[in-house]
Amino acid sequence: MPKVKFECSHGDFTVELIEEWSPKGYARVMELVEGGFFEDIYFFRVVTKPRPFIVQFGIHGDPEVSASWRDDRIKDDPVTQSNTEGTLTFATAGPGTRTTQLFINLADNSFLDHQGFSPLGRVVEGMDTVRAICDEYGEAPDQGAIQRQGNEYLNSRFPNLDCIKRAVVLED
Repeated sequence: MPKVKFECSHGDFTVELIEEWSPKGYARVMELVEGGFFEDIYFFRVVTKPRPFIVQFGIHGDPEVSASWRDDRIKDDPVTQSNTEGTLTFATAGPGTRTTQLFINLADNSFLDHQGFSPLGRVVEGMDTVRAICDEYGEAPDQGAIQRQGNEYLNSRFPNLDCIKRAVVLED
């Protein structure tokens, strides 16, 4: 099972991707990582209050790159694993809408299982780094504005956000 190291502005974390859990999701994440998509990508939705929930990322900082992926949806995978703390899952806007946005569960969010959120991996190193991602802005960054204006919008209005500098597949 491949591992992907996310090198971030405040430390690193590593995710083990498990193809059997979510084959289509697995293939998309590998495509994104190998294509260099995760460079200067911000954690734009960090929900920790009233209880830990998720850390979300995956809108590219260049609006043209975001636009090129917006309609490139992948089909849903059946949910075979639970959304427990540390699992990596695609965000969706409903059935059949997975593109590039992902989240890491900060707690047991098994209520997401019957909503169709299929985990595709788990954090195996650096969960302390994930828990320390800046939550100052919560859900305030507007996803539409990020899509249209990219990192320019985020840098001007949310200067303390943490980001992924790059993601790489680790060799065994």
